[in-house]
Amino acid sequence: MRTRQALWMCASVIAIVVAGAGSVVTLSAQQGAGGAVHIDGNAIGGVVTGPSGPEAGVWVIAETTELPTKFARMVVTDDQGRYVVPDLPKAKYKAWVRGYGLVDSPKVDGEPGKPLNLRAVAAPTAAAAAQYYPAIYWYSMLNIPDADQFGGKSNIPANITQSDWLTVVKNRACVGCHQLGQLSTRTIPASLGQFESGERAWIRRVQSGQAAPLMLNPLTQVLGGVPFKYFGDWTDRVAKGELPHSKPPRPQGVERNIVVTTWEWGDPKKYLHDLIASDRRYPTVNAYGKLYGSPEYATDDYPILDPKTHTVTTFRAPVRDADTPEALGPGHAAIEKPMAPSPYWGEEKLWDTKANNHNGMFDRKGRVWFAAAVRGPKNPEFCQKGSDHPSAKLFPLERTNRALTFLDPKTMKYTFVDACFQTHHLQFGYDANETLWTSGGGPVLGWVNTRMFDETGDAAKSQGWTAFVLDTNGNGKRDDYVEPDQPVDPTKDKRIAGGFYAVMPSPVDGSIWGSVGVFGGTAAVVRVVPGPNPPTTALAEIYNVPKPYFGIRGADIDKQGVVWASMGSGHIGSFDRRKCKGPLNGPKATGDHCPEGWTFYQYPGPGFKGIGENSAESSYYTWVDQHNTFGLGADVPMSTGNLNDGLIALKDGKMIVLRVPYPLGFYAKGFDGRIDDLNAGWKGRGLWTASGDRAPWLMEGGKGKKPIVVHFQLRPDPLAH
Repeated sequence: MRTRQALWMCASVIAIVVAGAGSVVTLSAQQGAGGAVHIDGNAIGGVVTGPSGPEAGVWVIAETTELPTKFARMVVTDDQGRYVVPDLPKAKYKAWVRGYGLVDSPKVDGEPGKPLNLRAVAAPTAAAAAQYYPAIYWYSMLNIPDADQFGGKSNIPANITQSDWLTVVKNRACVGCHQLGQLSTRTIPASLGQFESGERAWIRRVQSGQAAPLMLNPLTQVLGGVPFKYFGDWTDRVAKGELPHSKPPRPQGVERNIVVTTWEWGDPKKYLHDLIASDRRYPTVNAYGKLYGSPEYATDDYPILDPKTHTVTTFRAPVRDADTPEALGPGHAAIEKPMAPSPYWGEEKLWDTKANNHNGMFDRKGRVWFAAAVRGPKNPEFCQKGSDHPSAKLFPLERTNRALTFLDPKTMKYTFVDACFQTHHLQFGYDANETLWTSGGGPVLGWVNTRMFDETGDAAKSQGWTAFVLDTNGNGKRDDYVEPDQPVDPTKDKRIAGGFYAVMPSPVDGSIWGSVGVFGGTAAVVRVVPGPNPPTTALAEIYNVPKPYFGIRGADIDKQGVVWASMGSGHIGSFDRRKCKGPLNGPKATGDHCPEGWTFYQYPGPGFKGIGENSAESSYYTWVDQHNTFGLGADVPMSTGNLNDGLIALKDGKMIVLRVPYPLGFYAKGFDGRIDDLNAGWKGRGLWTASGDRAPWLMEGGKGKKPIVVHFQLRPDPLAH
């Protein structure tokens, strides 16, 4: 009798419930599945089994609609199929299993504190399994023209190289706004119409909506319209049943320790560029605080999420001048009305912003600064020729579409900081003046002395900008210079076009770095040393990306002064100036003088066939976790894995994928980390990001799906809570 009873208990669930919020439930695993699963009153846990026993490395998703906004938390099973979804808000949940080689299991009811074993469902066919693969597995099926098609040997423009082609169809243009390869883009929606070929369908597809020129111009003007044939062939083959040429591995190692939490926010018709959670330099700022979204061209309503209460509010950003036009049309990446009807929204105009908030950043006082419009594009007189402003005397500026603003969350006061230079991304320096440096200024690097602005309220007095000038005569100081289109003169310096995309104040020496050549020209990083009077003393250095690597985009810097950047070649690249062997100024220091400073690491995921070893990953931005906000350690570089449904970290030479398994189609444009509590272990740390695809309806859920906020946390093991 005792033997039979013991066997029965080993094959069953044993629950020991202790009353109260700290309730502990102990689940013995199902027979053959391993040890016990311990949960408390705030967790759901159990064992996932499939036809062959425990299912390791699959996701358990718990979702609820009972909170103020839709909420989901996801974890990965351990090698015995066990899982714990920790720290769930009190609500009723639907839980299910998702994993590679499976199809979604039926959704079942669950509640925190109650055990829940789940049954995984094996995919009946390879095609059914492939529907859950990350986008990169489908996008890598796109054919790339052979090398012998370039150089004037086909209808591809003669000046275009294969790397130029890849740069456009990867992170410069196509994947610069959308994830490609998820269900919505690897198929042609029926509502788009009937077409004689996939090529014709793609020609029509990219004319849809208010960003049509941004899609059309790179494909037609740069690549001569040839890509439509290749995109059409891709979707035609998918429609006929062709499947990806490789399969994704299930999460391994520390990837199984990741907890992913999502909240819906925003408007299903409006996209978010990204969000901000804390100060880049001091990541305990805004601990447990609200998250602030940047909707760029979409709307003037900034979504705000309170993750403690799961509530979403909005702040409607004003502009200073009543005659400020919408941020649409010439000079912008959006037009006033759709060029052609959207297959989702028809001829409806979706985007209507004036503020055009691209990017946000906290300061150490807890205020949120934005790259946002203040007024119309014509600059005030102090910016222009004839002004006595120190920067305007040297490099007058006539127009700008986006300046600076900031919001004080305590009072919700919104302050305008009129700037002469265009802004895009923004980062605070490490100096006593709390200088805010910006990218997007084209031929100049702009900044605001925020300490002076706080003291005086004088935007003109508090700002400055400088041209990018190389010390090509090698005398260590800034002199008269030749222009970018003129040859080097050994007696003078040389101005370069510059055009910072990312901006990175160095914590090492006060220099300012940026990625350049993002949308044209040579990919490179530029270093600027401001000097005692930046408008007149700033000197630049430029370091080109060496071939065969190409396609730089977003970048960041670590605490050692090493720059890390997303590359269109499917790599994260690092540049360490300390490795340079030759002179860093003089007539030969014009970009190609330090290839030894560069190192490249290939992103995970399959590559395009026929072009050698590669990854099709098309990363948008790279960020360095200087302060170990996530838990992998300090100075870990991380990139947006735009075709990998998440983020990608590089730790000790190994790529770690932080994947969002639900909804499929997750695509980020930026992220940051925050430490909520230094003494709370993994629960007090995490990364924050948002879905940034310009069409949120392309994610799983389709039309009506709202953008999401995502929080990544790293547990010490898959069962920690």
